[in-house]
Amino acid sequence: MHIGVPKEIKNHEYRVGLTPSSVREMVAHGHRVTVETGAGRGIGATDEVYQKAGAVIAATAEEIFAAAEMIVKVKEPQAGERAMLREGQILYTYLHLAPDPEQCADLVQSGAVCIAYETVTQPGGGLPLLAPMSEVAGRLSVQAGAYCLEKAHGGMGVLLGGVAGVPSARIVILGGGVVGSNAAQIAVGSGAQVVVIDRNIDVLRRMDRLLGARVMTVFSNRDNVEQHVLRADLVIGGVLIPGAAAPKLISRQMVEAMKPGSVIVDVAIDQGGCCETAKATTHAAPTYMVGNVVHYCVANMPGGVPRTSTYALNNATLPFALQIADNGWRQALQDDEHLRNGLNVAFGKVTCREVAEDLGYAYHDARSVLAAG
Repeated sequence: MHIGVPKEIKNHEYRVGLTPSSVREMVAHGHRVTVETGAGRGIGATDEVYQKAGAVIAATAEEIFAAAEMIVKVKEPQAGERAMLREGQILYTYLHLAPDPEQCADLVQSGAVCIAYETVTQPGGGLPLLAPMSEVAGRLSVQAGAYCLEKAHGGMGVLLGGVAGVPSARIVILGGGVVGSNAAQIAVGSGAQVVVIDRNIDVLRRMDRLLGARVMTVFSNRDNVEQHVLRADLVIGGVLIPGAAAPKLISRQMVEAMKPGSVIVDVAIDQGGCCETAKATTHAAPTYMVGNVVHYCVANMPGGVPRTSTYALNNATLPFALQIADNGWRQALQDDEHLRNGLNVAFGKVTCREVAEDLGYAYHDARSVLAAG
């Protein structure tokens, strides 16, 4: 199979779809890989390194989209990239379609076969291709929140860990999944007071076993969420419903009642955010104010640490990419129900139930699309 790796063009996105070592694996399996010039610059991988791994270097993204059978990316295709997709071409990347109707419409129109990292599943539950970036974003969220709490950046001027004789900051984490558990580990290490809220008792028990008395676990209901959010110095939103828009746990009224100079870091912004006042921002302009509350809603947080993020992501995405390339997408999806769950759009049909329900499309089971071929 001919695999193409274009350079990411989203604002301040420095990750790349395949590392040189992943290219080497692809080539060893007999596939051709074309990489856009400069695609790996953000992770310190030059064109020469990619060539040594067996890749061909292309001058433009247009060349790659025109020739490749499968496009491997990191972030969702931007409008110009979507216009270059063609019917039957495989797109393998993060999509996050539920809060992005324009992207979904373009992908439907293209006829491309769109496999989303974030809805691929694994035995026993979990999202193996989302997990590594959730780990990164969870850990970064505390770092970003600490920065935003500084007075010069709009915050109240509080140090997370405090000092002797001065109370530490109070961090409230909504969701105890991969984002929340990683955020909690860093938050506890900072010396802050940490509260984790989740509706799954087993998740709270796991958090309690992991961090013990250093974290307070709270069952999620309206009263508890409101009570703790209003007391927080920093709120980290890490809730997730696979494939669907994130639930709005923080209302506009709650934001208006929060402490002046407090901070919301909405890691769920890729799926629309868990705060009513959240809107996607970029690394170039990461924050904005609603009333007296700082909002940090960068939609590609892991892009800020692209070396760590790209290698962590490739560890998870490469095995599935090889399945697709080795067997063809139809056979690969027929053989692996978990990879099949990653199919969001194919030949103009929406094959992810949550996306179809959120955006008003007719839902088509992925198996019906495979059978039609």
